Amino acid sequence: MKKSVLTLTLLSLAITIFTACGNKAKPVAPAENAQNTEAAAVEDDADMAPDFELPNLQGATTKLSSLRGKYVVIDFWGSWCIWCIKGFPQLKSYYTKYKDKMEILGVDCRDSEDKWRAAVDEYQLPWPQVYCDDANLRKLGAKYGIQGFPTKVVVDPNGKIVNTTVGEDPAFYTYLDSIFSGTD
Repeated sequence: MKKSVLTLTLLSLAITIFTACGNKAKPVAPAENAQNTEAAAVEDDADMAPDFELPNLQGATTKLSSLRGKYVVIDFWGSWCIWCIKGFPQLKSYYTKYKDKMEILGVDCRDSEDKWRAAVDEYQLPWPQVYCDDANLRKLGAKYGIQGFPTKVVVDPNGKIVNTTVGEDPAFYTYLDSIFSGTD
């Protein structure tokens, strides 16, 4: 008897929790509305791509925010990364296919400047490239949650992160096709 009462109690508790967590819409009292607006603004800020400025091939710097207005794919890569190198042909193909709708910003990591420049030249990477030294990589790695290479981060025209792909994954290219299909 005690077992079935305990089982029924646990079952009803689980159903209550499941039902409560499943409710998406909840009326907001006017006094709470300002707090919720502030929370939404903070959440929106959390989705924004952290801005950075790094040296480019021309000896100047490139700032991520200067590319707003188009989709931007931030490609964190290195010349030592075999999967990064293997992915270049398909990335080049998609750059050609969608360059009027998106920009790619290559961010070289864990290379010397000489190796970075040599790799850009060897693989003939046509999109803008910047160099990220180890000190900046620690900061960007934390801000962007970089867990492996390559990491591709898609930023929408308003500066929001809309996709992050770690590794060379065909799903990344399917995602690009989905956001650009039917747009002219």
